[in-house]
Amino acid sequence: DGAIAIKEGYIQWVGKMGDVPNPYKNYECKDVKARLVTSSLIDCHTHIVHGGNRADEFRLRLHGASYSDIAKKGGGILSTVKATRALSEDELLDISLKSVDKLLAEGVGVIEIKSGYGLDIECELKMLRIASRIEEMRPCHIKKSFLGAHAIPPEYKGNPDAYINDICIPALVRAHHEGLVDAVDGFCENIAFNANQIAKIFKKARELNIPVKLHAEQLSQQGGASLVAEYNGLSADHLEYLDEDGVKSMHKAGSVAVLLPGAFYYLRETKLPPIDLLRRHHVAIAVASDYNPGSSPILSLLTIMNMACTLFGLTPEESFMGTTQHAARALALKNQGIIDVNYQANLAIWDCDSIADLSYRIGHAPLYKRLFLGRIIQ
Repeated sequence: DGAIAIKEGYIQWVGKMGDVPNPYKNYECKDVKARLVTSSLIDCHTHIVHGGNRADEFRLRLHGASYSDIAKKGGGILSTVKATRALSEDELLDISLKSVDKLLAEGVGVIEIKSGYGLDIECELKMLRIASRIEEMRPCHIKKSFLGAHAIPPEYKGNPDAYINDICIPALVRAHHEGLVDAVDGFCENIAFNANQIAKIFKKARELNIPVKLHAEQLSQQGGASLVAEYNGLSADHLEYLDEDGVKSMHKAGSVAVLLPGAFYYLRETKLPPIDLLRRHHVAIAVASDYNPGSSPILSLLTIMNMACTLFGLTPEESFMGTTQHAARALALKNQGIIDVNYQANLAIWDCDSIADLSYRIGHAPLYKRLFLGRIIQ
């Protein structure tokens, strides 16, 4: 018996059908036949823009090679960098749109897209421009994160500080000048950048008034979550090796914990993120696909929601909150993620009865229709 009144892309009123106020009674009525209506899903951590794939590395890991071993031998992120640099902007856009369409077909209305497979100034900018073009070509919102500090490119091997100074920071400044950056990200890990090197980028982000986030404590404890908190960051992501001090610092700063069960699954990780500590210290938990060609080639946020429940022990309600309200917070979205007055009318209509159904199945996308800014998307 629910009703939602929408005007010019925004929710005007929410309540029972019998209580619709007079100003809205003459609105055109769309009957969704008692289907479940929710806010559209939000995928708050993806690497959608990239070239190539890493199926060979998947095979190597099955034979015992670790993610770190492959990265140290020039594989991993650097193999995707090589493939991404080799493609034109239009070629990358075409590949990326196919991936975006799969997420949209499952009720996703907002996608965060990172750079980080260019690792030179021009290719990093190319990736962010592609992300902007996607928003122009598809009915969704795209949030762009600058991830120049993703890996150390071959031309700067053994000299990460020079890479930060010569490439990463100048690329960030140019991207900001072109209006291509919503947040600044980095990979704080023993195979990437240490906390001091990431702090250089975060300082520049603060000067430019850009919020920060971080790939943190995925493979080891590096103090990344505490660094994010020091800069009042939006989120720390992965967090398998997060300790209680890091959890406390995130709570104090209001940073969101973004869990990425796809990477946990593909890397055959055994150390779980500290879910109970996050709950105990009231840290908001978001859930995202981490779609990328190496550690999480999963183009299904609904599958990821199931993984968050089955692998990490989240409840279906926590998994849903993690892909709506808390995901919106991780992207600094003030008017998305819940159904309420003055929020954008980005809605998903589902052929199911309850929130639990969204995390329950794998290989089943019960989306009936999606609304983007109040417009029904077929």
